[in-house]
Amino acid sequence: MKHVKSDHSTSGSKLLEADVDVIQNKNLVEERRDQLLDAAQDLFMEKGFASTTIRDICGRSGVNQASIYDYVLNKHDILRRLLNRIWFQIPPRLEDLLADETRKSLREILKTYYGSCWKKKRNGTILAYRSVHHLNEEDKKQLQNHERAMINALSLYLRSQCNLDKMDQRVEVIANFIIFANAFGPMRDWLHREIESDLVLDTIVDGILAMVDQLPVTKI
Repeated sequence: MKHVKSDHSTSGSKLLEADVDVIQNKNLVEERRDQLLDAAQDLFMEKGFASTTIRDICGRSGVNQASIYDYVLNKHDILRRLLNRIWFQIPPRLEDLLADETRKSLREILKTYYGSCWKKKRNGTILAYRSVHHLNEEDKKQLQNHERAMINALSLYLRSQCNLDKMDQRVEVIANFIIFANAFGPMRDWLHREIESDLVLDTIVDGILAMVDQLPVTKI
């Protein structure tokens, strides 16, 4: 008998994934889920979430359609797992970079974050922006919590580095923009493919630092 329940054990602001515990072999479950997620990401990028069917995902992944519900609850569960993998499982995470005391400058943090994300998470970032309207209200709330947590962590870093008053709301605005700028590479690279990627990265980071320099700051 199938046992499916909502997983409330996930930490932080991850989207809630269905706890499908039909198969006891955990390694097999993870292997099949990875196959399904990889296939689904490609199909969602090619056809869109709404136009992709469970049959499509099974055909691309090689997972038998009769057994797919032993690993995931439905197509929305697949989407949630994909977004969680993009945000929480594939490094780097901005919060981790900010907490790393070996990184001394905002320039180094941003170059590492943007450079890695634009290479490792390109399709995932595009998928996240395309799929927001397919999420339910609880999912959207969790997404907002995730974004707010990043803004708070970055705002705290900027205030500590720039000696800014905690009531100065410009910090939140700049932090929000810095996080949004992470989508620039994946969403706009089709317009500057002839430009060296390092030049694009340096230009974006220099522009952000120029904004920060307009605040009453100490050297970052």
